[in-house]
Amino acid sequence: MEKELKNYINGEWVSSKTDEYVDVINPATTEVIGQTPMSTMDEVEEAVRTAKEAFKEWRETPPVERSRYLFKLQALIEENFEELAQIVVKENGKNLKSARAEVQRALENVEVAAGTPSLMQGYNSEDIARGIDEKAIRQPMGVFTCIVPFNFPAMIPFWFVPYAIATGNTYIIKPSEKVPYTAVRLMELIEEAGIPAGVVNLVHGGVEVSTALLENDDIEGVSFVGSTPVAKKVYTKAAEEGKRAQCQGGACNFITIMPDANIEEAKSNIIGSFFACAGQRCLAGQNLVAVGDETYETLKEMILEEVPKIKVGHGLEEDVEMGPIIDAANKERILNSIEEAIEQGAELLVDGREIEVEGFEDGYFVGPTVLTGDIHNFDIVHEEIFGPVMNLIKVDSFEEARDLINSNRFGNAANIYTQSGKWARRFAYEVEGGNIGINIGVPAPVPHFPFSGMKDSFFGDLHAQGRDVINFYTEKKIVIERWL
Repeated sequence: MEKELKNYINGEWVSSKTDEYVDVINPATTEVIGQTPMSTMDEVEEAVRTAKEAFKEWRETPPVERSRYLFKLQALIEENFEELAQIVVKENGKNLKSARAEVQRALENVEVAAGTPSLMQGYNSEDIARGIDEKAIRQPMGVFTCIVPFNFPAMIPFWFVPYAIATGNTYIIKPSEKVPYTAVRLMELIEEAGIPAGVVNLVHGGVEVSTALLENDDIEGVSFVGSTPVAKKVYTKAAEEGKRAQCQGGACNFITIMPDANIEEAKSNIIGSFFACAGQRCLAGQNLVAVGDETYETLKEMILEEVPKIKVGHGLEEDVEMGPIIDAANKERILNSIEEAIEQGAELLVDGREIEVEGFEDGYFVGPTVLTGDIHNFDIVHEEIFGPVMNLIKVDSFEEARDLINSNRFGNAANIYTQSGKWARRFAYEVEGGNIGINIGVPAPVPHFPFSGMKDSFFGDLHAQGRDVINFYTEKKIVIERWL
C-alpha cells in the first residue's frame, strides 16, 4: 500500500505537483502506510475542466449503454471483493466482517444504479388543452462532486458516483485524506470497466481542495458526509454558490428497550449497534434507553456479561469484533468525553480506557465503555461521541423515552425493541429520526431507499440513494407541444 498516491484525471494517473503531504496511518499498528498529496488548485481546475468536457459526449450516451459500464464494474468489484475489504481494514481499522459488509453495500449501490434507465423515466399527459400535449423529462446537469469521510471509504462514495454517471453526469471524487487507498482501488476498477476518460475523476486533498470544488462555477452540486459543523458550512457555501447540496451531518442515536422486548434474542444485535466499527458510524447506537426498573436491571446484567467478551484487536484477524479508533486525535477526544462524564457523576459500568492489545500496544484502541447513572442531561448523552461508548439510561415510560429522543438536536436514527405493534407504530409515528429501526440495531437503508436524516443530521432536500438521488442528479424539463 505504500505506492505513490496519484490523482486520476482525464483517464490518466498523474502525480501531484504539491509539496504538501499527509501521512496515511494504519490505526491498529500506527505504521505510516503512505502519504496523501494535498493537490494544487491547478489540479482541481484541470479535473473540473476535464469532467466538463467529457459531459458533452457522456450525456448523449444512451442510458442503457451507460448502465452496461456499471454491470462491468459490478463484476470487477465482485472479483476483487476480498482485496477491497482488506484495504478498508488496513487504512480504516474496522474488522473484516464490517469491511466486507461495507464493500457489499457499495456493490449493491452499483446494482441499483444500473437500473437508472427505468428510474429516470419522465411522464406525460395528452390533450392538456385541445391539440396540446405536455411531458416532463429528466436530463443530466453536468459535473458533480462528493466530499466523503474516513469511516466508510468504499460505501459512501458509492451512495453517489454510480447514480451520477448513470444519469449522464460526470464526476469528481474527493476521498478522505486519512483513507485514500480504497478510493484509489475503486477508481482503478472504474477505469478497468472502460468508463470513458473524464467521466469519473479523483483528486486527493484536504480542506483547500474541498473549498476549491465548492467554489468552482462548473460544479453543479456536492454530496457531503461528515460532522454537523462541517456539513452546515458545506451546505451554506454550496447555497451561496448556487449549487445543489446534500449534506449528511452528525448523529446521536437512541435505542429504546421496552419492557416486553426479547432482550435475550436481541442482545448481540443491540451490542453490535454500539461497538461494531468502534462506534465510528452515523447509525451507531450511543444511548441505550431502558423503560422501567426491571428492563434497566436486565440490560445492566446483560451488558456486564456480554460487553467484556468483545474481542478488540487488528481487524485483519478473523475473530476480532472491534478495531481501533481512526487516529490519535479522535482517541484523545473520546477519552476526554468519558473523563468529563465521570467527573460530572456518571457511573462506569465497563471501562475500556486502559485497554491494551497484545502485539499492537501502540494502536489507537479504546475498549468498549459503558456509562450509567443520572446522566440524562450530560453532554456525552446529547453530543456525538463517534466512538465505542454506550450510555445506559433509565426512564419510566414510553413518553419519557420519546421526549428524550426528540429533545436531541440530531435526528439521524432511532430504534425501538418491542413485541408490541402499538409501541412500534407510535415510535415510528412520533419519534423525530430519519432512519427508524423496529427490533433492528442499525437501520441502514438498502440502496433502493434513501438514506434519510433529520434536524442537525441532514442539510438539503434530497438524500443519498433511492429515488432521491436520481432527482438530485437530474433536472426536470417540461415540454409543452402542439403540432399545426
